[in-house]
Formats: sequence, C-alpha cells, structure tokens
Amino acid sequence: MGRWCATQFICGYGLRTKATAAVLNQVPMRLIGLAVVLTLSLILVPLVAEAQAIRKVPRVGIVFPTLPAVGQQNLDAFRSGLQELGYIEGQSIVIEARWAEGKPEGFGELIADLLRSNVDVIVVAGAAGARRAKGATTTTPVVFVAVTDALGSGIVSSLARPGGNLTGTAPAVGEGFAGKWVELVKDALPRVSSVAALVETNHPMKGVWVKEMGTAAQALGLKLQVFNTRGGLR
Repeated sequence: MGRWCATQFICGYGLRTKATAAVLNQVPMRLIGLAVVLTLSLILVPLVAEAQAIRKVPRVGIVFPTLPAVGQQNLDAFRSGLQELGYIEGQSIVIEARWAEGKPEGFGELIADLLRSNVDVIVVAGAAGARRAKGATTTTPVVFVAVTDALGSGIVSSLARPGGNLTGTAPAVGEGFAGKWVELVKDALPRVSSVAALVETNHPMKGVWVKEMGTAAQALGLKLQVFNTRGGLR
C-alpha cells in the first residue's frame, strides 16, 4: 500500500456550468474505483490464503464533503467504476457512504464512524478529509480523490511513493503546467499581446498558477492581467 499515486490531467478551466463541473467531478470518481480494487486485493489475498472456505465481502467507506443531493452523481459514478471492474454493490462489495454536508470539521467523526464499522478501505474526497483520515488511522488503507496539491498539503511525502497507508489521485499541478494555458492562447491567437486570467481567490494553488502563467507570458512577450474571483465562475 502507498507505493503509487496516479496523476489525472483534467482540464476544463474557463466559463463552467454546474453540469460541466459535475461531469468533470465524475471522471476521477469512476477511475478511483481501480485504486480501491487494487487496495482491496492487497488486503484480502492474505485472508483468503488463511481461510479458503470463508468468502469475505469487502466493505468500502466513502466520505464526501458535500450534501447528498449535490454529491449523489459522484457516488453513482464511483459505483459504476467498481461495477466495470466486477464489483457489484450488495453482492460482491458493500459501500458505506457518509456526507460532511459542507462542514470540514465533520470529517473527523464521519471517518471515526467508518473505522468503528471496520471498513476495509476508506475513500475520501478533498484535502480536508484526506488530512483527517491520515491523522485518524495508520493501518486502514485510505484512497483520496480531488486533492489539488497532495504533496504541498503534507498528505503524502512523495507523488511517486506516497508512503504510509495513503494513495490516490492528484490533478496535474506544478512543473509549469499553468504556463501551458498561456501558451495555448498564444498558439490560437498569434497576434495577441495581452492575456487575462480569472483566478479563484481562495484556491490553494493560486500562487503557483499565477507565477507559472506570469513566467510563460514574459517568455512569450505577453502582458498578463490577473483578476480575482470568489465562489467559482458562473
């Protein structure tokens, strides 16, 4: 456990509707099923070797940061991802979902509840939940999703080798990635002289992205104008 960390290159910045955001959010939830299955295989193989006659149905706990009405589509996508890998809820796997309902402080008790339920693996969405899970257990495997900067947040010690009992997905950040957005604008509009960027004020990667876009703009002879926004783009 903790030997790898998948990287998702999910682009879709710009004007975004709620429907578009929902589709983008479903992508990692479908793929995270693979990480869960790999994790379960590492856990259950020793058990099968010890007791061939007993068939253990794995139990997966998953914690979402939102209300059920908002995150249900992501839970459905997670179920679909597991089903594609041969795991059918109620038959070959049990899924216990919990909802933080937009309250980061609620993650701790929800994760503790899942641990008391003896789940085999915990899936958690968001950096706040991942940090809580890391502090709550060093034995139960944790698979995180939708963590913008797992390395910078101190959730993992390395993207290649996360260490401990955590693994998961991380968006493509750093290493000049944001600068590619500026390069794309220049490629599409060769005569452009200035570029405007709308940046979420409270986004944890704001500083990194603005710096990388500025470096790229300077190299291309462009003027970069940054406009701050709150609450996402509509």
